[in-house]
Amino acid sequence: MSLVDPGRKAPAFTLSDEDGRKHALKDFGGKAVVLYFYPKDDTSGCTKEACAFRDLKARFSRANAVVLGVSPDDEKSHRKFIDKHGLNFTLLADPKDADGDPKVCAKYGVWQEKSMYGRKYMGVVRTTYLIDEDGKVARRWDKVKVTDHADEVLEAVKAL
Repeated sequence: MSLVDPGRKAPAFTLSDEDGRKHALKDFGGKAVVLYFYPKDDTSGCTKEACAFRDLKARFSRANAVVLGVSPDDEKSHRKFIDKHGLNFTLLADPKDADGDPKVCAKYGVWQEKSMYGRKYMGVVRTTYLIDEDGKVARRWDKVKVTDHADEVLEAVKAL
């Protein structure tokens, strides 16, 4: 599937968090949702990105926004990642289905062919969506560079 363009309705989803509780996109109506997709818990870039969102959590909350991280890692991995780095927001598990694809990552177009050292494989391309209070994609950041990303997203939330 392709990436969801700004102005389009964000695809609905229900995923489990680090404690096994279910969260649906519709649960966050009336708030902006920062939905950031990342490849893997506790890797260098993903840790840096998560810690940046952690450090700005209060400012996102004051701007009436919720931050949700999504990766194909399972709930147990998310719990360890949260505990290790003191993360203060929800991580959602989008495990691979029988076809080998994480369903929500695929719906949002972030499950793509990647290449490392000449080897091709499927994985999450670091992407962030800003979903407005009406459930529409307000902004999308592709192939995210982690440095200053959370600050840029916060400024976009404030501009909504």
